[in-house]
Amino acid sequence: QVQLVESGGGLVQAGGSLRLSCAASGRVFKNAAMGWYRQTPGNERELVARISSSGRTNYADSVKGRFTISRDNAKNTMYLQMNSLEPEDTAVYYCNAVFLGAAYWGRGTQVTISS
Repeated sequence: QVQLVESGGGLVQAGGSLRLSCAASGRVFKNAAMGWYRQTPGNERELVARISSSGRTNYADSVKGRFTISRDNAKNTMYLQMNSLEPEDTAVYYCNAVFLGAAYWGRGTQVTISS
């Protein structure tokens, strides 16, 4: 089983930066596809960025050029560097891992961007 714990959320002004971290338990991290999703009240959870076990990345159009996803397999940790933050980025951000067809989720971390 994989357990995921997000950290790094908070309140920042528009134009600022945050770095989210997702710490994963278990030995499967390096073989898991990982991703960040976000959700606002009344809306479905949406993909922000994902990174394959080999390091291939892709991003939602809304964050391209501003967010960078990365992973450190030695530390069992995934990151999301968020720059040039906008009020529209306000959401709960969730860490996701997919391994052998099973999906795992963290509890989320709140990101709030003030205008």
